[in-house]
Amino acid sequence: MKTPKFLLVAAFAAGLFACSDGAKQRTQEAPVDLSTAATKLPEEHGIEMKAVALTTPLDQKMAKEGLVTYDLKCSACHHLDGARLVGPSWKGVTKRRKPEWIMNMITNVDMMLDKDPEVQKMLEECLVRMPNQNLSEPQARAVLEFMRKNDGVQ
Repeated sequence: MKTPKFLLVAAFAAGLFACSDGAKQRTQEAPVDLSTAATKLPEEHGIEMKAVALTTPLDQKMAKEGLVTYDLKCSACHHLDGARLVGPSWKGVTKRRKPEWIMNMITNVDMMLDKDPEVQKMLEECLVRMPNQNLSEPQARAVLEFMRKNDGVQ
């Protein structure tokens, strides 16, 4: 059965009209200044973090953001209560590890596996390599704050 040409033309015109309307809306948005946009991107992975400033008291807003990230990206492999799942539990991690170690483990897994004997030992025990979750430095810092809260820091 042949499709009438007017239906094909009408479908094409409708698609063209819909696309042109979307293009019109996009051009009305404020243009992006590429010179400043680059400074707002997440930090490049592989850069070792040598200093992390912790807050006292705990930053509750940041810890809440860290909980959201934990729920989305970490909870499938890490428990909070001491039980090992795929990866080690986070219970007590901020008492056993320095903040810089934790931040590097979150953002620079490959570097940590290459350099840190403790991480290599954990890989031998868990048999599963931690994936790079592509968290920005602020996101990783929020996860660290959530870990601190989980460990009882007020």
